[in-house]
Amino acid sequence: MKAITLLGSTGSIGTQTLDIVRSHPNDFRLVGIAAGSNVDRLAQQVREFRPAAVAICDESKLPALKDALADLTPQPQFFAGEAGVVEVARHGDAEAVVTGIVGCAGLLPTLAAIEAGKDIALANKETLIAGGPVVLPLIEKHGVKLLPADSEHSAIFQCLQGVPQGGLRRILLTASGGAFRDWPVEKLPTVTVADALKHPNWSMGRKITVDSATLMNKGLEVIEAHYLFGMDYDRIDIVIHPQSIIHSLIELQDTSVLAQLGWPDMRLPLLYALSWPDRIDTDWEPLDLVKAGELTFREPDHAKYPCMDLAYAAGRAGGTMTAVLNAANEQAVALFLDEKVRFLEIPTLIEQVCDRHRADLKTHPSLDDILAADRWARTAVLEAAATAPKVVLPLGL
Repeated sequence: MKAITLLGSTGSIGTQTLDIVRSHPNDFRLVGIAAGSNVDRLAQQVREFRPAAVAICDESKLPALKDALADLTPQPQFFAGEAGVVEVARHGDAEAVVTGIVGCAGLLPTLAAIEAGKDIALANKETLIAGGPVVLPLIEKHGVKLLPADSEHSAIFQCLQGVPQGGLRRILLTASGGAFRDWPVEKLPTVTVADALKHPNWSMGRKITVDSATLMNKGLEVIEAHYLFGMDYDRIDIVIHPQSIIHSLIELQDTSVLAQLGWPDMRLPLLYALSWPDRIDTDWEPLDLVKAGELTFREPDHAKYPCMDLAYAAGRAGGTMTAVLNAANEQAVALFLDEKVRFLEIPTLIEQVCDRHRADLKTHPSLDDILAADRWARTAVLEAAATAPKVVLPLGL
């Protein structure tokens, strides 16, 4: 039975991870859990799974959480705030930590877990995008495993099993195309928050759903694939695959192409990250190719998805630029979700901030450099948004 800790337990990744633990009680046990601010859901999870340590990032909610669990025996060890989440990440005898915290907030807890000798089931792509120059050396130093738990990188990882060193030629990341896959570019100035949150295939959190609509999620995954698999950016491609049945592909040196297929279900990559190298029997619906029907592909529209090109440019710049890109995107998306900027302002703000950072780019950053770049980028987006013109024209027109 593998002992695991779950960070971000009340979000989409967290609840699906708990579904796996619930369905496989002889394979996994939960020893630590952390969430943001949802007291009611976190309390229910603690009651069901009885972890030894629990953290809530919103320190003001700690008294309410303790009250909600006052009758629980034995009592878990309680932590609060960002420091509390870090403590839970390194706590106890967990063998693996699932990093389901959204955004760059997952970086410090992930580093703490690595330093404590725990394997990482990486469901938080921002950890590598912002912190790759620091995370990868730490992984090597402590001899732990970094296993991808999102669908695309899990697909690549699965396809690579048994491929000899040097056998990989190219990575092909599939993208659903998001909410505006079938919209003309000319219609994008009319986008509302409700429009952007209507993902055609996946049920995800608000931020990642907007990232899917801008295709920034795929751009970020390109950077993550670069760090995970050591591929040059010229050998990582994106293809629109509306059905989301093929979760990604690899091309080998002899031109053979391998793909991993399945219904759109985040539980599969999560389970594989937790069970690797084993395969655990499940009662989930098997893929029926006849039921799936046609599998189609198209080239992504660069005019519709400028965030994709911004991500490639930031990845090639390297160093602190990817941390700036990630933080600028998080802040711009948050402004959009709060209806303070328009949809097309998201890539405009990100580009402005990345351009400003070029003079201060650090190519071999320390953790302090990365955290400073992250903080600066968020402030820079707010400044740029405050001075932006009120009327936004469609990009590329």
